[in-house]
Amino acid sequence: MKFLILGDIFGRPGRDTVKKLLPDLRKTHAIDFCIANAENMSHGKGFTKRTVDEMRSSGVDFFTSGNHVWKQEKELPNLDDMNFPLLRPANYPGNPPGRGFQVIEKNGVKILVINVLGQIFMHDDVDNPFHCVDRILRETADQKVNITLIDLHAEATSEKAALAQYLDGRISTLWGTHTHVATKDARILPKGTGFISDVGFTGPINSIIGLEPPGIIHRFLTGMPAIHEVASGPTVLNALVLSIDESSGVCVNIDHVQHSLSA
Repeated sequence: MKFLILGDIFGRPGRDTVKKLLPDLRKTHAIDFCIANAENMSHGKGFTKRTVDEMRSSGVDFFTSGNHVWKQEKELPNLDDMNFPLLRPANYPGNPPGRGFQVIEKNGVKILVINVLGQIFMHDDVDNPFHCVDRILRETADQKVNITLIDLHAEATSEKAALAQYLDGRISTLWGTHTHVATKDARILPKGTGFISDVGFTGPINSIIGLEPPGIIHRFLTGMPAIHEVASGPTVLNALVLSIDESSGVCVNIDHVQHSLSA
């Protein structure tokens, strides 16, 4: 089974890039299922139902998110709709809106998608992602899942690599999101789990992780707050192409792809 994984889609530039490139990418790679991270889709912070519907019509089947999922407060009731195809990180404590994992059936194959947030260098007070994933795997053990996919939204490469190694052989693939910078370490671990530290984002390339540089530079120079604006200009799409054996759940091929668009 073939999967296409998109990292953080950043604002309108990212969405426009997905609309232009994703249909051909799905055909070229014979993709069965596409997952994208939606936490920056609306003006670089959060999601809206409109932006989710826009990306679904362009070929994204399902969405994960991260620490910015809460930014559009009026949209949060959508997370409680089981038909709304977007996860929030599973390891927020208490009982926040939405769910952090879901089993989806596609062409007779059961796919478990899990979204968790890292703890290292992150500001949100979340539960241990290792313990959280263990709990989810126990809770879904009787559902005869064929493929298990995890988006770990985290800052530290070490945390991402550690969780992937910890789960090697128990899940199909773990990918990192959040830094917006693609890493050149896509590989299959010894027991058959695919891994990359960060898929990278889809958005304006002449930016500081999606934002216009002047405001960010001003803050580094002065320590003072600044207005952050979504950047414009040429864009880049970063994605992961996965081939997974649905009978064993083993990742048999993993490739990072990158495509650019001029302004």
